[in-house]
Amino acid sequence: MKKILNIFSILMLVLVSSCTDLDLQPKSSTTPEVLFQDESSYKAFIAKVYAGLAVTGQSGPAGSADISSLDEGFSNYLRQYWQLQELTTDEAVIGWGDEGLPDLHAHTWTSANQFVRAMYYRIFFQVSLANEFLRETTQEKLDSRKVSSATQEQIKAYRAEARFLRALSYWHAVDMLGDVPFYTETSSFGSEPPAQASRATVFEFLAKELSEIENEMVAPGANEYGRADRAAVWMLQAKLYLNAEVYTGKAEYTNCIAACKKIIDSGAYSLQDTYRHLFMTDNHTSNEIIWAIPFDGLSTQTWGGMTYLVHAPVGGNMKGEDYGINGGWNGLRTTKALVDLFPDASGQVDERAIFYTNGQSKEINSIGNFNDGYAVPKYTNVSSEGVPGADLDHPDTDFPMFRLADAYLMYAEAVLRGGTGGDRATALNLINQLRARAYNNNSGNITDADLTLNFILNERARELYWEAHRRTDLVRFNQFTENGIWPWKGGVKEGKTTEPFRRLFPIPASEILANPKLKQNQGY
Repeated sequence: MKKILNIFSILMLVLVSSCTDLDLQPKSSTTPEVLFQDESSYKAFIAKVYAGLAVTGQSGPAGSADISSLDEGFSNYLRQYWQLQELTTDEAVIGWGDEGLPDLHAHTWTSANQFVRAMYYRIFFQVSLANEFLRETTQEKLDSRKVSSATQEQIKAYRAEARFLRALSYWHAVDMLGDVPFYTETSSFGSEPPAQASRATVFEFLAKELSEIENEMVAPGANEYGRADRAAVWMLQAKLYLNAEVYTGKAEYTNCIAACKKIIDSGAYSLQDTYRHLFMTDNHTSNEIIWAIPFDGLSTQTWGGMTYLVHAPVGGNMKGEDYGINGGWNGLRTTKALVDLFPDASGQVDERAIFYTNGQSKEINSIGNFNDGYAVPKYTNVSSEGVPGADLDHPDTDFPMFRLADAYLMYAEAVLRGGTGGDRATALNLINQLRARAYNNNSGNITDADLTLNFILNERARELYWEAHRRTDLVRFNQFTENGIWPWKGGVKEGKTTEPFRRLFPIPASEILANPKLKQNQGY
């Protein structure tokens, strides 16, 4: 999967104007029956579902886009997911003035925001791709096409993975949007737009879905690189259950602990010795990363994804060659709120604090000035041996969507929140393993008295910053809107609280107009 397979146009579901038409069948003179005479097409199709998280169309880095009406680089799934999770928080600002982009950190976005719209379209494009794969791989269709028994056995795994990928996108939907359009492979299409389902309804579907596919997935660490396995399912379960109280009003911390324990007890994963190596071109060799979105400088070229995350934080006095690129984009930095979470411990520096400070001020007086705010070159296009990637525009570095350190942190938080099946002593030990790596086994350990929920929130920031977790974390801790302040939140230098309704993003205005079954989120 490191080198994405070529995909036939028949497999595409093109969004022309709105998600009302998400399930329109592709227009082509080639029928599925003709296409799937080549049994390798099934693997090509599931590869496309995976690729939808990384690339934006049928040719890279741009051209023949999956989604029309949006800049192709802006429409990238990972880029927009990262922006909505990070630019809306204390962890990141961006100096560019593209319409709607400054509104993310200022908490002034509207239902017309093009970046929210891009995320919405990408989510449901992915859902539709997964649905179509499942429609085309029913037992009835495989038998009618006389698909070989060997390929049918492979397709069983592909189907479970398609359901996992659909669950991932539906999780992103309920987390960011609340009540959302809901449809599966069994829904009739072409007749009327999908109805809206409540957050709780989709949550229950996802919990059931992940439970059903758990044993159909390949064992932890045993799948092809880039493909999800059973541990990826456990991670998604843990994410759902950790946030269940936000989504449904009912706590599910015991279930979160159970999912985390399965990952930890599997023995398939271990902490990477050096933190920085998790974010370099050879991070695919790490035993800590449970599931990643693969990128390849030659085969998965896009102006979103890791190209964005490696180039956009470089500027000012920074030299592109130090990061394996041909130049920075002078965009992303962080606020002093994140920097201040990294105090020295007994004279030792936290190795996770990857900040570039030369020529950069800690204080941000103007978001538009790249030199205001520390730069964060966390992701680089260089290997742990110092070798640049194959292409200086498009990195070889993969995005670590799920990693073991997060399972440790989720376990500890769920224990502190009252979940059963775990214990504080284990939670403390897991956290101190992260601290030992951060401080090179010197003076980083905490005591049981230090282990509080507020500490966990701050430790999550120290360990997982810029990995697209922060907004969800702040919402869960009730610090995202009216109870949290950081520089330039609300559009003022000192920061201010914002309206509670911004815990959710709006359904795009174009979708409200196109689908009479949709109801807008409160406040928009």
